[in-house]
Amino acid sequence: MILKLSFALAAGLLYAAAGMSAPPPQNLASDGLVHVTGTVPDESARVAIISRLRELYGAEKVVDRLDSGGVVAPPGWSGHVVKTLGNGIRDVRQGQLEVNGTQVTISGNVANEARRQQLASEIATALNPTYTVNNGLRVPAGAQAMLDQTLADRVVEFESGSAILTPTGVAILDEMAAVIARLERPRVDIIGHTDSTGNRAANIALSLARADTVKNYLTGKGIPAAGLSARGAGPDRPVTPNDTPEGRARNRRIEFRLAE
Repeated sequence: MILKLSFALAAGLLYAAAGMSAPPPQNLASDGLVHVTGTVPDESARVAIISRLRELYGAEKVVDRLDSGGVVAPPGWSGHVVKTLGNGIRDVRQGQLEVNGTQVTISGNVANEARRQQLASEIATALNPTYTVNNGLRVPAGAQAMLDQTLADRVVEFESGSAILTPTGVAILDEMAAVIARLERPRVDIIGHTDSTGNRAANIALSLARADTVKNYLTGKGIPAAGLSARGAGPDRPVTPNDTPEGRARNRRIEFRLAE
């Protein structure tokens, strides 16, 4: 009998599903809770796994949807599953941990190559030799590169002379929110810019209002406000001359910079 325990981690939060070949549902971690679903051999296994997850993430974060009974596990399976839940698992983002019989596969993003190797080693050391650990962890591209690649030289658009987002601007921010949520403890500066048309003081105020709008929108999508700051640079940092309509349009932009 093959049992499967899988964990999908997003933005530092964990979703877990355990059961017979049950695929993990998608996007359950977006509400900031730890969803635990599936089937384990007995009630003692369920209690042990849930208790360990509560130790790791806090009782208030864990939503227990585990069923128990009706499946047969390898000897000592639940104890070995608990051993895979070391403190280091909290370092994995956008990943999965699957325990399929005695095959353990961990995947997802970690901060660096040393941590990638160390975490798989920690899991292997905690288990007996009958278990095999497959290391699918990866080191993602730098956080700033991820922000830049997602924005992809596009401009977050607002209605003319206002801080009201256009539908195109909203669509871009939805993509940015998804990428920021994947960053390790993100701290992002949101910097508003304008072209040089009109009064400088008014442009600085408008650029700040637009940056605030972006911050509020991202917060509404679940990005912690503490990790976001908003600033207005007005017309002082153009990326192209303001002497053509196209140039002015490029300068009316939102910049996302990873804070130091």
